[in-house]
Amino acid sequence: MTTDLSLVHSRTVATTTPSGVTPSSPAGLDSAAHSASFSEVSRRFGGEREVVDFCIPCNPYFPTTEMFDTLSANLPTLLKYYPSDSRDITKRLAKTLGLHPQTVTMANGSTELLTWIDHLFVHESLAIPVPTFGRWTDQPLETGKRVDMYRLREENGFALDVEDYVRFIRERGSRVAVICNANNPDGGYVPRDRVLWMLDELRDLDLVVVDESFIDFVDAEEDASVADEAPLRSNVVVLKSLGKNFGLHGIRFGYMVANPALTERVARALPRWNLNALAEAVVDMLGSHTEEYERSLRLVADDRNHMIAALTAVPGLTVFPSTANFVFVRLPRGWDGAALRDHLVTQHGVYIRECGNKLGITSDYVRLVVRPAGDVERLVAGLLDHARIQRRPA
Repeated sequence: MTTDLSLVHSRTVATTTPSGVTPSSPAGLDSAAHSASFSEVSRRFGGEREVVDFCIPCNPYFPTTEMFDTLSANLPTLLKYYPSDSRDITKRLAKTLGLHPQTVTMANGSTELLTWIDHLFVHESLAIPVPTFGRWTDQPLETGKRVDMYRLREENGFALDVEDYVRFIRERGSRVAVICNANNPDGGYVPRDRVLWMLDELRDLDLVVVDESFIDFVDAEEDASVADEAPLRSNVVVLKSLGKNFGLHGIRFGYMVANPALTERVARALPRWNLNALAEAVVDMLGSHTEEYERSLRLVADDRNHMIAALTAVPGLTVFPSTANFVFVRLPRGWDGAALRDHLVTQHGVYIRECGNKLGITSDYVRLVVRPAGDVERLVAGLLDHARIQRRPA
């Protein structure tokens, strides 16, 4: 068994100042749960040199310049008038995706959906592999639920053994189960047939959520998503984040796929106009730019391969395989992720995600978003510079 019951019910939260920033970081970037926003980092550390973002997992190749030009040209109208009703926008998205509109609910980011899933469906307990996206542990803990945390092991490459995970769920008596596929922060991927096996095994649970926020970046198999299966099952939700794969985090839009009984229950809880006009405009543009989007995913995959090779050349780094648009790294012995992050952003204008505030791992690990080769050269130069500093005698 690869369970770790010491994680169950436990949580370590950094001591914070009233602003939510821990005083331990000279750069003031530590927080209790998530990283500082890129806009904040750019304001503080940009200056004459543009900060390169290796922290926020965003598609660098989409939308295209032409799409941004179209949005810019229509910006006065988009900002001046109300958007359409969210249900109407959802119908148009469903048509573009080839889904029945009654099986889709859109929201102001996938985190809004995650929040309502917790409120509506998580009554007692939720099982989740860790490390993973922090809101899957934080949200139910904040509402007083029991969170059963299944530790992913470094010796297994942080791979999820679904059979062992199901055994863990049964042992703990968890009523809701979640997996993120591909997982954040390690980029691990569970093949589609194994996910479907898990859904079959857990058909008696209150709910099973497959968070596919990063699955469009997965090229391990042609049909990776299980979204087509969700509407056929009574207790399955597949969650999608449009901001991550479309490179538009600032717009805040995501959607869930499930059977109509589940989607309608969530839709009734959401505000009527929870989607903004920019999100509506992008939804209307997507059908005309599928080729550009597919090309962007291929470019990210090429960049990921190059970046993994470049990082492997840095002495002491352990680079884990990834199927997503980020790479998970264990730092050399004696390094600290927060100190490395501060050095890179202040001395090299490179912003990374240190993982010391993620449950299940420590500051020995960082997550690095996949970026083009030129940016990776700047990152590697910063890592090598930090390595030289670490070797200096005290």
